[in-house]
Amino acid sequence: MIHNQVLVAPSLLSANFLDLRKEVELINISEADYLHIDVMDGHFVPNISIGFPLIEQVATISQKPLDVHLMVEKPEQYFDFLFEIGVEMISIHVEDNIHHHLLVQKLQHNNVKAGLVLNPFTPVELIYDNLPYIDYVLIMSVNPGFGGQKFLPFSINKVQKLHDFIEKEGLNCLIEIDGGINLENAKKLIASGVDILVAGTSIFKAHNPLEVIKEMKKLAK
Repeated sequence: MIHNQVLVAPSLLSANFLDLRKEVELINISEADYLHIDVMDGHFVPNISIGFPLIEQVATISQKPLDVHLMVEKPEQYFDFLFEIGVEMISIHVEDNIHHHLLVQKLQHNNVKAGLVLNPFTPVELIYDNLPYIDYVLIMSVNPGFGGQKFLPFSINKVQKLHDFIEKEGLNCLIEIDGGINLENAKKLIASGVDILVAGTSIFKAHNPLEVIKEMKKLAK
């Protein structure tokens, strides 16, 4: 856990895709720590987001490290491309693949932080044995696949349970959360042990996105 601070990762899924350069450049001058990119294949989740060409273009102009969430079948098929463009974080779903440890090893061997993702109704206990080997857990606080959904309140208890286990075992594993995150629930989530806030609508649809990011960062102080 990161003490006395929280990291913020604006989610590109909620940006204005007709003015994407401007949106990325806005994040560049913000206090955000990462730029979060959701990759969907239309199979693992019933939606398609952005493909390789657009991700590659975003990587050329983003001054923030890229945090990529793979909502796809066979995520390993995406790894080499993401390694090539210099992605810093990649998370994969526990619901899709039983060979988590092999995929995590491949990510870390290529100097990428490896995360496992839990859908809202996947119990945290499922990944307890994985925690010593991964860099972070991404807890989904909405059903994955679409932006703009409402936060599922039971996610706070889920974060607390995971945080308590990590602390008890003395593990060096961060907790990230994504889905319906705003200034109101962010405060409760930070108190429960969240290290990284992924926020889309509450940042990109705000009158002043830079101020929202700044306020989120201040919540941990």
